[in-house]
Amino acid sequence: MLTIVTKAALPVGEELKIQKNRLEPSGGGGGKRISIVTGIHGDELEGQFVCYELGRRILEHPEYLHGIVDIYPALNPFGIDTVTRGIPAFDLDMNRIFPGREDGDMNEYIASGIIRDLEGSDLCLDLHASNIYLTEIPQIRINELHRERLLPLAKKANVDFIWVHGASTVLEATLAYSLNSRGVDTLVVEMGVGMRITKEYGEQMTDGIFSLMRELGIWTGPVAEVRKPIVSEAADDVLFLNAPCSGVFIKDRMHGVLLEKGERLGRIVNPLTGGLLCEVKAPASGWLFTIREYPMVLEGSLMARILDGKRYAQQRSR
Repeated sequence: MLTIVTKAALPVGEELKIQKNRLEPSGGGGGKRISIVTGIHGDELEGQFVCYELGRRILEHPEYLHGIVDIYPALNPFGIDTVTRGIPAFDLDMNRIFPGREDGDMNEYIASGIIRDLEGSDLCLDLHASNIYLTEIPQIRINELHRERLLPLAKKANVDFIWVHGASTVLEATLAYSLNSRGVDTLVVEMGVGMRITKEYGEQMTDGIFSLMRELGIWTGPVAEVRKPIVSEAADDVLFLNAPCSGVFIKDRMHGVLLEKGERLGRIVNPLTGGLLCEVKAPASGWLFTIREYPMVLEGSLMARILDGKRYAQQRSR
């Protein structure tokens, strides 16, 4: 059932509408509720395929559904329509205005309506892609303040990596922070790359959502076996690799591989002269989970994130 979550009047008789699709058992409501939200950033499109695939699979076997599934594919519809990260014309990141205010401006009012509609969910997944510059393996990022509640759920979500980060890095105006602070368990998913859909990641994440639905008693049908994720909880687990020079990046390695210290991830070249400007090498041994996708780089640009090799080995030995 398609419903309007919240709306606001626009000039010339138009309306800004945030919509959702509610899927529930044929007998009506009851049971637990999971909410899938995406499209906060208009240039992050990976979640669009997940919303489609989730709805398609449920409609294919409605007899297995024993709870409520709410799908919110476009929290920032103008951003998606224009492939713009923020809200067009306002130069505003939507994920910096939650929980919003009913008596605020239009964007704050819309944000408050979204929060109001999501309250009462037993679990919410906030699906993001990376930006156009980086590509990420499917991962969940958790604020350490909510670790005890969220980590067991994240382990059932079929992602490759769970990154528990410090409270000092948390932005309190995000959707996830606002919902978790209100007692709605919310997992933030990052995967793929901006402005693209990576079908294999979408299918992997959809399998993970069905696993979580099975855990909540919302779904009684068969589910795929989930992956055992790598979990990072220490601040010094992750190494950040920045570009040593400016130029065009030619990538040699894909994310998800193990690297040795000094191993080359790619080259930065000069297309005018045909010369090699510098090599991008791993500063330490480890597991590559983020890699530069956009080839034009400036000195200091983020090129990769690498999980410490010892931490990776400890996780895999368990």
